[in-house]
Amino acid sequence: MTPFKKTAVGAAFAVTALAGALVTASPASAATYGNECGSGYAVVNSAPIGSTGTVYLTYSSATGRNCVVAKRNSAGSAVLVEAGLSIYPAGTHWAAYDGGYYTSYAGPIYLSAAGKCVDWMGRISGTEGGKRKTNCG
Repeated sequence: MTPFKKTAVGAAFAVTALAGALVTASPASAATYGNECGSGYAVVNSAPIGSTGTVYLTYSSATGRNCVVAKRNSAGSAVLVEAGLSIYPAGTHWAAYDGGYYTSYAGPIYLSAAGKCVDWMGRISGTEGGKRKTNCG
């Protein structure tokens, strides 16, 4: 085989191998709520935390309490993960807060807010997600 043909065959093999790797690569899986708030709490809202996780707002109609969990897409070495929850407006401090170096999630944190709007957030390594003045009632 001539040097040109060897190079062309080698290049074709490399392109085929790379294409196969790209097709089989799977995207990062999103965090899913796993009943971290306990029995009777249902997810009523959620927001992405950049590309690193999801913050979940849950509610128990039996207790009238909200719960927040900030969850990483995949567990790993400990990073700063935070969750905050307040009756709207939150002001400068969260009424309920949990933050620390966690491997998977912060929370659950709870707040009685029946008939009121809530502000809620999750933060992972400085990237924040959440919403303000939601789930009123």
